[in-house]
Amino acid sequence: METEHTSIWLRPARGARGRAPEHTRDGIAAVGVRLADSVGLGAVTMRSVAEALGGGSASLYRYVQSRDELVALMVDQVNGEIDYSVLAGTDWLADLLALGRQSRAVYLRHPWLLATPAATGNLGPRAVDYLEHALGAMQDLELDGHRKLEAVGVFTAVVRLLAGTEIEQRGTGPVDRRRQLAAAAHLAGLVGAGAHPHLAAALATPPAEPDADQVERVLTRVLRGLLGT
Repeated sequence: METEHTSIWLRPARGARGRAPEHTRDGIAAVGVRLADSVGLGAVTMRSVAEALGGGSASLYRYVQSRDELVALMVDQVNGEIDYSVLAGTDWLADLLALGRQSRAVYLRHPWLLATPAATGNLGPRAVDYLEHALGAMQDLELDGHRKLEAVGVFTAVVRLLAGTEIEQRGTGPVDRRRQLAAAAHLAGLVGAGAHPHLAAALATPPAEPDADQVERVLTRVLRGLLGT
């Protein structure tokens, strides 16, 4: 008989019966985060995390049912790095930009986040906290809930996109550098042929290096456009 799967967030961290667990969900997630930060998300497996904890892969199934759940714990843990105490609560745009800056910083510290699903209905508690504070920043705007949720969705997607672009452009390895040079040469060749005058005009001014200021400028335009303010 197949066991019905329930969200890890709906299951108690500790069962009502049996011996006390040796590890906590946060402790397991921390090991996974350290592995992903050092060698990438691909290195995070049930076996590798269990071995880092001093046990076999089977022992980890006492806490999570799959690698997907393990990654969900990791994502939720790094979402906890957001500091909501900096939100003043007096300016919706300033508060959302503060969330955007912190989210960008989380991506830069943990680039493997870009390899996790961008959208999931199975939000962890810290992701729900983020959503709550983002909506709270807009509480005085005369907009319906759907439009506010839509704005948060686009906002978080733009932060992820900009952070991903920044991480890619900051690649310092020889392979990254060769790829960037090859892409630049290809684009220069297309522009130089004269068949794309609009593209040539757009590229006439060298782009600024991606940074926090660029993220803030883009997010400001996006948010004002979405929320009509």
